Amino acid sequence: MQRPRFLGRLSLDRFGIGLSGLCAVHCVASILLVGAVGIGGHALLSPDIHKFGLVLALLIGGATIGLAALRSGRRGPLVLGGAGVALMAGAIAGPHGPVEAVLTISGVTLVAAAHVWNLRLHRCTI
Repeated sequence: MQRPRFLGRLSLDRFGIGLSGLCAVHCVASILLVGAVGIGGHALLSPDIHKFGLVLALLIGGATIGLAALRSGRRGPLVLGGAGVALMAGAIAGPHGPVEAVLTISGVTLVAAAHVWNLRLHRCTI
């Protein structure tokens, strides 16, 4: 009975890693398209996209990393993921620009690393 739950958490961790990668690609593509070509600024730089991404990061991270930390007592991935989410939230609070991009990309990198760490911890305990 424990196995299907574990597989579900693994899938969510993998989804979180993929979502973090998509967010980083979105940031870089937005900078390139808006800065170099001047198109898509309204859609690509919408604060709503960033808020939605932050909510997804919180939900998926809470469901995987948070629950794993509660069950195992290993808080490392939770601390790392929390730092990443904090950077992402800081990016939303400021104006669009290079600082926002650096904060967001740094944040999603930390969140992805926390998911990878979480996956590795759980593979070791099976």
